[in-house]
Amino acid sequence: MKTTSSRENILKKIKQALAKPVPAPFEAAEQTPVFFSGKNDEPELLFAENFAALQGRFSFCSDEAELVQQLQTLFGTRQWAKLFVNEDRIKELFARHNVKLPFSPSLADCDASLTSCECLIARTGSLLLSSAQTGRTSSVYAPVHVCIAYMDQLVFDLKDGLEFIKQKYATGIPSLITFASGPSRTADIEKTLVTGVHGPKEVFCFLVEKRA
Repeated sequence: MKTTSSRENILKKIKQALAKPVPAPFEAAEQTPVFFSGKNDEPELLFAENFAALQGRFSFCSDEAELVQQLQTLFGTRQWAKLFVNEDRIKELFARHNVKLPFSPSLADCDASLTSCECLIARTGSLLLSSAQTGRTSSVYAPVHVCIAYMDQLVFDLKDGLEFIKQKYATGIPSLITFASGPSRTADIEKTLVTGVHGPKEVFCFLVEKRA
């Protein structure tokens, strides 16, 4: 007498289910618009408010000349002696304005890291970073992360940011995509909020209105 194993029974039921699929209980789920309103708001204001609410430090610059000036002031005030930068475009930005900064080749002992980003997510106040642009560790291991962004990099929601990545890297998505929402925070110990445990203690974002 032929016996049927439990595995065969399960596979049989799966085949039967696939042959006669049951309609999804929420047919209009994919057509439902985004639950969050605000696309008509000024995205730079929305980002600044949400970024600041996450303990990020936001600054607006009208152009790259003002950006360089503000960064010089920040670096001088904080007396940072070692800045880690692994992006040539940032080094070229300072070179164009005849500014020399104390760049450090080592991330391990730097005072701060300076990076760009892929885009800014206005609704969540997040920086969207990828390994293709900033590397895998620049925004994580330094005690302070300073990010440079431009107005044309603002998008409304996480979905828009991911769509931006898909279009930009159509031939191959970067191996690491990160959403950085302010300084590192944890409340694992006695439910007390502590910053800087798993990442930078401070995150700065300089938003520039005009590119060179």
